[in-house]
Amino acid sequence: MNTDWQAIRFTVNGVSCTVHAPPMKRLLDVLREDLHLTGTKEGCGEGECGSCSVRMNGDLVNSCLVPVLQAEGAEIQTVEGLSLDGELSVLQEAFLQHGGAQCGICTPGMLMAAAQLLTRTPHPTTAEIREALAGNLCRCTGFMGIFASVAAAAEAQAAAPAAETARHAR
Repeated sequence: MNTDWQAIRFTVNGVSCTVHAPPMKRLLDVLREDLHLTGTKEGCGEGECGSCSVRMNGDLVNSCLVPVLQAEGAEIQTVEGLSLDGELSVLQEAFLQHGGAQCGICTPGMLMAAAQLLTRTPHPTTAEIREALAGNLCRCTGFMGIFASVAAAAEAQAAAPAAETARHAR
C-alpha cells in the first residue's frame, strides 16, 4: 500500500467503515469506487450541479468538493441510505409517482436536497422547495415534476405515522 494513503474512518448510511486512500481523494470517488455506492453521480465535478450531493453530519455537501480526509469521523448519508431494507422512502416513491426522475443523473442529488429540506421543513411552501433545490441542475425537465414530487412527499409524510417518517429521515 502507498505510504501516502491514510486510514479514514466514517459512517455511511449507518454502517461504520474504514477506507485506505490518499487524503485528498474526493469523497465522491471513495463512495463510488471504494465503497461501490454508485447512486451518487458525478455531473460537473466542480460543485455546480448538485448531482453528487450527500449529507455529511446533517449538512448537504457536494461530495466532488470534499477531500475524504474531511470525512474522518463523519456521518454520511448517500441516496442509497434513503431506503430501508430495500423499501423505497416516501420521497423516492413520490419521485417515481410524480415524474421527478428522468434520466437519473440529477435524481440522487435532488433526492438528497429534498430529504434535507423535508428533515428541516416538514411542510415546505413551493418557494421553499424551489430554494432548497436551487443548487441542483436538471437538464431533462422544467423542474415541475421534481417540485411536485417533493410537495407530494411532504404531504405523504405528514399523513404517515411519525415512526415511518423518522425511519426514512435518518
